[in-house]
Amino acid sequence: MANLKEIRNRISSVSSTMQITSAMKMVSAAKLKKAQDAITAMRPYADKLTELLQSLSATLDADSGSKYATQREVNNVLVVAITSNRGLCGAFNSNIIKQTQNLISNVYADKNVSVLAIGKKANDAFSKSGIVIANKSEVFDNLTFDNVAEIAEMLMDKFVEGEFDKIELVYNKFKNAATQEVMTEQFLPIVPVEEDANVNLDYIFEPSKIEIVEQLIPKSLKTQLFKGIRDSFASEHGARMTAMHKATDNATELRDQLKLTYNKARQAAITNEILEIVGGAEALNN
Repeated sequence: MANLKEIRNRISSVSSTMQITSAMKMVSAAKLKKAQDAITAMRPYADKLTELLQSLSATLDADSGSKYATQREVNNVLVVAITSNRGLCGAFNSNIIKQTQNLISNVYADKNVSVLAIGKKANDAFSKSGIVIANKSEVFDNLTFDNVAEIAEMLMDKFVEGEFDKIELVYNKFKNAATQEVMTEQFLPIVPVEEDANVNLDYIFEPSKIEIVEQLIPKSLKTQLFKGIRDSFASEHGARMTAMHKATDNATELRDQLKLTYNKARQAAITNEILEIVGGAEALNN
């Protein structure tokens, strides 16, 4: 059994760790509320924009398709891996890295795959293999639509220029503080939508439907990327809050166990001292 000084040091160390994890939990909880409100407010707009775009696209002729919908033979693939800049958030980052690795090793094993890292953890994971074309981790320092739009424009330009034939997004979709779902979405080319027989577009369009679609597609793509990053941002704080809550509970349990061990060791030491005194007294009497 460890001596009393070692146990006291361990109790002190665990208590300090518990204070840190508890503070991180509260910080993440505060940031989560703001991030959750942002993604919750954005989803209806993004979904309605996508619905409108799909409804319009479904009524257009095949010849009027956008340059962002061009279907080419897939040889070069870009995976946009969205992680966080910091750790201590459970399996949040490792899930994205595993899914990205799965795309590289299995789904597109015979293709030339590159990675655009949004988040330092993704850059750290894939930079050594030389497949990272850019690291956009700084976007989290000021997460605004304009900053994300610049990344989306870069992706759209690379697709139009033929540098990549397909672009995939991999990110964590926020469900609640304890649950995040790993999503793999095709960013480009735009997924063709089959015409819905129930679609009723008895409207007068000004300008024409083709011009409206050409204006909506870039905006929709920018919104799609922004929503993915917003989802990931909210998921990060939810995952970190949950991880720090569990870490705090574990630290509390360990501290209690150490205190019990300390009390037992101290009681054993006191008992031994009493036995030694009694034994010494008996020896003197004899």
